[in-house]
Amino acid sequence: MKLYHAPGSCSQAPHIALNEAGLSFDRVKVDVPTRTTETGGDFTEINPKGYVPALVFDNGEVLTENVAIITWIAEQAPHLIPSGPLGRIRMIEALGFMTEELHKPFLTYMFLPGDEMKAINRRVIGERFDYLAGQLKGAYLFGDDFSAADALLFVMVSWGRGFFDVKPPGALEAYHARVAERPAVQATLKAEGFA
Repeated sequence: MKLYHAPGSCSQAPHIALNEAGLSFDRVKVDVPTRTTETGGDFTEINPKGYVPALVFDNGEVLTENVAIITWIAEQAPHLIPSGPLGRIRMIEALGFMTEELHKPFLTYMFLPGDEMKAINRRVIGERFDYLAGQLKGAYLFGDDFSAADALLFVMVSWGRGFFDVKPPGALEAYHARVAERPAVQATLKAEGFA
């Protein structure tokens, strides 16, 4: 199995989830602007959408989109799925919210010119962070057990803290520090050149 990723991008979330699950996989870096793999291959031959992440199984089948990839990983390691009758669905709900309502404003902030648009997106990101801080139900998003959705929340908070100057609320700052200490997260950050 191969994870096609770009260090520090949203593909860091499935990278963390794979490490948390203890699954064996190879990493292939992608230069997203040129759509070229680290070996010089054309990434669009792997994922015609042209962006990361992409998970390629040993049989050649390709899975794309964070919600799908992270859900598949969690299904291989059920301890990454929140408990309860709606645990899996709540995880997918959280992944969908972060993908649609948090990831997109970050992209808009990065690519749309103008201070006014940046201010609007900074406010939206801040509101989304406030909402997610209120959703924490213990040490992690769904309680005292790390879930696959926590991998994506960690990446989004990292972006706010590092790349976009959107200060997360104190609860998310403490959350980020906790998650950053997890061995699987440390291994991911090291593999991506951040530790």
